Amino acid sequence: MTETTNARKIAFATFVRRALDDARALRAWSGTEVSRRTGVSRQTINRWVRGDWASDPEAERVVAFCEGLGLDPAAAFTALGWDRTAGPRTAPPPPPMDPDVEALLRRLVDPNVSDAEKFHIRETIRYLAYRPTLPGGVRNRGKQAG
Repeated sequence: MTETTNARKIAFATFVRRALDDARALRAWSGTEVSRRTGVSRQTINRWVRGDWASDPEAERVVAFCEGLGLDPAAAFTALGWDRTAGPRTAPPPPPMDPDVEALLRRLVDPNVSDAEKFHIRETIRYLAYRPTLPGGVRNRGKQAG
């Protein structure tokens, strides 16, 4: 574990512990009540307090925890070291699609292609998608050297 990761865990654990202490002192809420009002399980909250998590907490759970306690989620994001000004992370673009697959997809949505032809395209795709994979030796048996 890197020092940065450890520091983030300690900072977030401190944030959660203080939030729980305030909930107990100001509102007389138990751990079960905090869990009920935030929608975050007691087990998850306990892991956060201990800093016992392998990957970052889900942002939705952090927001739910903060909103349930009347706290600004930005404080939790800061404790986690998340830069919320950078905007949402976008998923990488999908890999390029094979041109033949693209052509089949276009035919499936083309209103000028008959239902019968679309049926045959789908059946062929299903057959290819779910056919058993042959072992490597069997696949190359028909090829001859030279």
